[in-house]
Amino acid sequence: MNQLRLPQALKINEIKVENATTKTFILDGALDAQPGQFVMAWLPGMEDKPFSLANNNPISLTVAAVGPFSRALHNLQAGDRLWVRGPLGKGYSLSGDSSGHILLIGGGYGVAPLHFLTRRAPASGCRVSAIIGARSASDLLLVNAFKSLGVSLWLTTEDGSVGQQGLATDAISSVLADSEIRPKTVYTCGPTGMLQAVAARCKAENIPVQAGWEAQMRCGIGVCGSCEVGQGWLTCLDGPVFSFDPVETSPL
Repeated sequence: MNQLRLPQALKINEIKVENATTKTFILDGALDAQPGQFVMAWLPGMEDKPFSLANNNPISLTVAAVGPFSRALHNLQAGDRLWVRGPLGKGYSLSGDSSGHILLIGGGYGVAPLHFLTRRAPASGCRVSAIIGARSASDLLLVNAFKSLGVSLWLTTEDGSVGQQGLATDAISSVLADSEIRPKTVYTCGPTGMLQAVAARCKAENIPVQAGWEAQMRCGIGVCGSCEVGQGWLTCLDGPVFSFDPVETSPL
């Protein structure tokens, strides 16, 4: 496994359709990377864009078609090439506590790096529960993939089409109320509002949290400043995984 310091063209070996708007692209390369880290992906004629790693070996990116680049990516076929640079940023850290129980909270396509983290958890002796939230049943991601790993799973949908009706954060109380599965650490990734709510709840419960933040990134190496959050944090360098809410906390 290696680090791609310059963009490298990789062949798309396989494309998996995850739901109506999201696909996973499996590339013919590997990276020495941690869950929560990201890569910058590029296509000719377009600006490069950041994507969290859904896996490092093989390199896998789970991408929702929400903009010009991601729609162009969705138009590619197996055998086409995608240029990738990385891994970049700081990822999640597992404690290695053999008696530890961890809780993962994912919203939207923020679920993908948490699935990567779940596959790493057994090696650190961690037991895993997960909350996955989406707008509706058709928007849920990787549910069967989590189930196949033996994860205790809670589902939430805003329209109530499956699982508990509401947001992913609405299911936290059920997990924290059970002393058998109360987590030692919470790992989360998703929309900013969800991350802030999770960080605030964990602070109140005195539970450590690691949150993967989303931000507009252009360079991925801390030069352009486009991904600044709060008062001086750069998501691409100081994150994207933070152990606090960077919007509410200023650098020391």
